[in-house]
Amino acid sequence: MAEEIPPTGTGNLRDHQEAYDAFNWASLNCEFDWSRGGPYNVAAEAVDRHAREHPEKVAIHSVRANGEVHSLTFGDISRSSSKFADGLRRLGIKRGDRIFVYLDRRSELFISIIGIAKLGAIACPLFSALGPEAVKDRLQDGSPSAIVTSPYLFERITPVLKDTSPTPVVVCIGDNCPGNAVPYSQLLHSGSPDFKTEDMRPDEPYIIHYTSGSTGKPKGVVLPHRAMFQQLSGAKYVSDLREGDIFWCTADPGWVTGTSMGIFGPWYLGITIISFEGRFDARAWYSLIDRFKVTVWFTAPTALRMLMKAGDEVVREFDLSSLRHMCSAGEPLNPHVVRWGMEVLKRRIHDNWWQTETGAPCISNFPCMTVRPGSMGKAVPGVVAAIVDENGVELPSGKEGFLALRPGWPSMMTGIWGNVTKYREYFYVPGWYASGDQAYKDEDGYIWFLGRADDVIKTSGERLGPFEVESALIEHPAVAESAVVGKPDELRGEIVKAFIVLRPGNEPSERLREDITNFVRVRLAYYAYPREIEFVESLPKTRSGKIMRRVLKAREGGHDTGDLSMLDD
Repeated sequence: MAEEIPPTGTGNLRDHQEAYDAFNWASLNCEFDWSRGGPYNVAAEAVDRHAREHPEKVAIHSVRANGEVHSLTFGDISRSSSKFADGLRRLGIKRGDRIFVYLDRRSELFISIIGIAKLGAIACPLFSALGPEAVKDRLQDGSPSAIVTSPYLFERITPVLKDTSPTPVVVCIGDNCPGNAVPYSQLLHSGSPDFKTEDMRPDEPYIIHYTSGSTGKPKGVVLPHRAMFQQLSGAKYVSDLREGDIFWCTADPGWVTGTSMGIFGPWYLGITIISFEGRFDARAWYSLIDRFKVTVWFTAPTALRMLMKAGDEVVREFDLSSLRHMCSAGEPLNPHVVRWGMEVLKRRIHDNWWQTETGAPCISNFPCMTVRPGSMGKAVPGVVAAIVDENGVELPSGKEGFLALRPGWPSMMTGIWGNVTKYREYFYVPGWYASGDQAYKDEDGYIWFLGRADDVIKTSGERLGPFEVESALIEHPAVAESAVVGKPDELRGEIVKAFIVLRPGNEPSERLREDITNFVRVRLAYYAYPREIEFVESLPKTRSGKIMRRVLKAREGGHDTGDLSMLDD
């Protein structure tokens, strides 16, 4: 058995197997105010009930890029979001309408998303890094009644708004708003703080997250109000949140982690959250943990690798003693990063697996579990996960296959907006939701990621997942980041090609290329080492941190790179 990291405590989940065997989703009914007669609505559960019980408790410390902090209580968020919802209603916007939220991470973004849910409308948060054409694709797909934005972002998309029919109402936040926009302050002033939150059906949508595919236009993943069950469960057992915690999820609300686990999950439990508008900077990030005494931190593998790249000495400049629990999601977490967490941060980093389409964590490493670095962990209580073949037959331990879930978990998407055919493609394996990932399960039930089905490399008659090779590469002291793809080869079908970002102080050379190749060759199977290495300044990533291997593969083969709207700038 590979290295293991034993639990340092049990957390809110005392024993995984015991909880898994006994769990049913109905057991969480009592956690929600709707079970006592309140409206069935994610906004009512996340904000309004806390505003009644402890209105002065801080809901969010919103940190602007310049360091300015805007702190709001649950009472503040409740009143402002109600006024926002009523203001939208007075503009003619109604239940079921789509409202795009195109903003940097500032307090108005959070108020807008909560207010939209209160109205019974559907929020569609967009990355503020998206360009005009990317926004245009989403506007044409979602046909929003309104878009909430700021002056500089409005200016960016003005040309595409002119081509959008019908033209959405523009709600503008800040000074220097265009004359045809409704000022955010005016909208709030027109609304009532006594607005009555809509009582929704469990299957009605509250949000659409647009996710990029390898080909075609981005698809809008529709998540329902009943997702609150799994989001609360994730906050309580995956993020291990407790009374008095300060929680920071680094994900942008344009990504599902940024809403499901960054806003709604912690707020169901009445937890204070941190939001940071600025871009990544190691010292800025560590300083936020130190300054606000963050106790639980949810981030991405790419961010952790960038922190490693910044150097271990930076960590020692800050007091991180408040930090009790760390989680990661978005991409598989390399074993080397897990070991770095233990050695440098003195913390276990708990990897999790889920997708935009699943709405909340489905496979996790819980505090009560032994961590096996490189494994995504075990299925969360209430979710059935298996490795299956193309006919839906479950495969034995150690056998590679498709990672699939039994449909019916609460946060499962209810559709792809306007595209029933695309939605049905997820269920082509009989009896299962097919994730598109390949994996295997070991004899103890831990699940190990191999790669996206379309990322798997077929070389010398063998199938190889890129994650294993990438993890071996970043073990080399000169390598900061790596991405591996299959490159067409007449003899072997494909060869392994690696794209490598070097750590500071290292320069590309043929000698270094040979050293890295030999380093990996002795650690992996004979067919798995990279036969070609290209040194690059950076890797193509989404703003949420996922490496876009398909872009590298398409460029390598001279093919169309597909939708690039999620590519980080």
